[in-house]
Amino acid sequence: MAGRPREFDRDKALAKARDAFWARGYEGVSMADLVSALGLASARIYAAFGSKEDLFREAIALYDAHEGGFATRALEEEPTARQAIERILKEAIETYTRPGQPQGCMVVSAATNTAAENDGVRTLLAGYRRRRTASLVARLEKAIEDGELPADADAQVLGDYYATVLHGLSVQARDGVPKKRLLAIIPVASAAFGAARTSHEPAGYRCLPSRKKRGSLSR
Repeated sequence: MAGRPREFDRDKALAKARDAFWARGYEGVSMADLVSALGLASARIYAAFGSKEDLFREAIALYDAHEGGFATRALEEEPTARQAIERILKEAIETYTRPGQPQGCMVVSAATNTAAENDGVRTLLAGYRRRRTASLVARLEKAIEDGELPADADAQVLGDYYATVLHGLSVQARDGVPKKRLLAIIPVASAAFGAARTSHEPAGYRCLPSRKKRGSLSR
């Protein structure tokens, strides 16, 4: 009689799956890759996690709660929006370039392009990104209410801007841009804090009165 299958640590197996998807993306990881990474037969993976997409959804949730949760923690813990934004950018760079783990942000890079049958995965990650942008906008709106930002500041524009910077940092990290260069971006991004106005007029722009041509005479 065959012995019972050896028990396995589900949490450790999930972490291994997360790292595989983080490094190679959803479509870049086959079931054979998961069997190799988790050290489990495909039948046991299906029994424990359901489909490959179900496993990916759990892996993304794990990433978002731990490695990818730095933004949520900063927004909740820092006393000002500026401090929260600066902390988010710094911890993003620390996370995206950490030695011994996949580079970049899993939510940004795990499904940039997908086949039609995997639209559910693409939609899932887009939802995560939209919620992150919304959380930035909400914190900036509170900064306006608290007087940290001027009343005519455009929280949506600023939130979109900082979300774009976060996504760009992920791409740069995956391309191998050194941590030192990425950290140098933070003061530049911080300088944009409060620059957006509801009029969308470029910062520093002023209409100058027209000058009369030299030599013209007033009548």
